[in-house]
Amino acid sequence: MPEFSITFLGTGTSVGVPVIGCSCDVCVSENPRNQRLRSSILVRAGEISVLVDSGPDLRLQALREGIREIDAVIYTHAHVDHVAGFDELRAFCWHKPEPLPLHATSGCMETLKTMFGWAFSDLNIYKGYVKPDPRLIDGPFAYGDLRITPLPVEHAAVETIGFLFEYPGCRSLAYIPDVKRIPSESLQRIRGVDVLVIDALRPATHPTHFSLQEALDAIEASGAREGWLTHLGHENEHESLDGSLPTGVRVAWDGLTIDL
Repeated sequence: MPEFSITFLGTGTSVGVPVIGCSCDVCVSENPRNQRLRSSILVRAGEISVLVDSGPDLRLQALREGIREIDAVIYTHAHVDHVAGFDELRAFCWHKPEPLPLHATSGCMETLKTMFGWAFSDLNIYKGYVKPDPRLIDGPFAYGDLRITPLPVEHAAVETIGFLFEYPGCRSLAYIPDVKRIPSESLQRIRGVDVLVIDALRPATHPTHFSLQEALDAIEASGAREGWLTHLGHENEHESLDGSLPTGVRVAWDGLTIDL
């Protein structure tokens, strides 16, 4: 694997694609790039592997990509499509003597503790269960030479962040899968970023997510050298959308790995 890379475990919105009960052209498409599990990525930097969000499709994603170990989980926010696969983290705790670091904002951590209180309980002493090491995000942090900077954004009423990943000698990466507005301070932090992965739910406007045009405007405003669209709903046919985008912007798909 590349020394520094991102793998898209899922690129879909909260209901995934195909959508249950839908027979639209995208949902019945045989193109595998139109099949999107819930949004998540794996970042590899040297010997370090960091999972971003543990969505409800984590088991399928890990099996598909052959993921055997992770060093930490970092959360963007506490919506169900980003946390509901929490129990699948057991597989990454079985062979580790130490607890698994979980990084989240205070609000997100409280939700995790409410939803999965058994894991955080002092009574969680038996082998085979998730053993979390909760770590609150209150600024940049690092794993080895991998520097991770939180990027506060606005998305519905829940505290939400994206992340800026920097690794020596490699291209920088910003990942913002759920966003309706990027505050000026966060936009300034990613100014000139090499690769920006951004929410682009659908062509039409949405109250809590970027539309396609809003995503394209954010890529331009950031000065990103390369843009990738994610968190896509079934309104987006992969080939049609990919062929309509400006130079330097592409549609991500499940299983894509980008060498940074």
